[in-house]
Amino acid sequence: MAQAEGGDLAEARARVGALHGITDLDHKLHFYERWAPDYDQDVATLQYRAPCLAVDCLTQALPVPPHAALILDVACGTGLVAAELQARGFLQLHGVDGSPKMLEQAQARGLYQHLSLCTLGQEPLPSSEGTFDAVLIVGALSDGQVPCSAIPELLRVTKPGGLVCLTTRTNPSNLRYKEALEAMLDRLEQAGAWKRLMAWPVDRWELATSELEMGPGTSDRDGFISGIIYLYRKQDMAQEEGVGSSPQPPANL
Repeated sequence: MAQAEGGDLAEARARVGALHGITDLDHKLHFYERWAPDYDQDVATLQYRAPCLAVDCLTQALPVPPHAALILDVACGTGLVAAELQARGFLQLHGVDGSPKMLEQAQARGLYQHLSLCTLGQEPLPSSEGTFDAVLIVGALSDGQVPCSAIPELLRVTKPGGLVCLTTRTNPSNLRYKEALEAMLDRLEQAGAWKRLMAWPVDRWELATSELEMGPGTSDRDGFISGIIYLYRKQDMAQEEGVGSSPQPPANL
């Protein structure tokens, strides 16, 4: 785990803090290209928990066994989500990302059956409608990455009755994006496109990159920012009739 002090933590905080400050997509993708070799080490240093927690939420709600599920990991990066999925028995994994260098790192893990270069928000996902049992997007919902307007594209490639799992940070610099995201999520639910199964806040998301990123209730000793996990089920006729139940949050949330 990360040390309280030291060069590795300071460098990781500097890089992640710089990323959070970039709101232009092209600049952010360029940053990811340069960051790819150090990405896994930096997020481990910051004790980044979103991949593990998101997969925990998905696993308990998925209506098919893990080994039978076809999963799409959107903005897959180096494959941290795939590693969590594989550890829980998921075998059929596809990934997309906008950074060729990040995809190279993901390919090296050997966990994906198919990887594609795709910048969601600028182009559609390279899959047919209703392809996947579940779609995840972990860590890419913020300014300068995936715009809120691209959320319906996640739904398009999900099977009726399938799941969509999304995460975002809830620290001060991301609150405006979070508000816009939740407005989009709510509009889709009101339109009958999907049903919310959970929206659970997580206090210990990752170590803050600066004191300005900590919420008002964060102690200096704790030092973590917060985040939130959303899980939705794409509606079909059975779910609209009220079939199915909402999962309970994993104990470690």
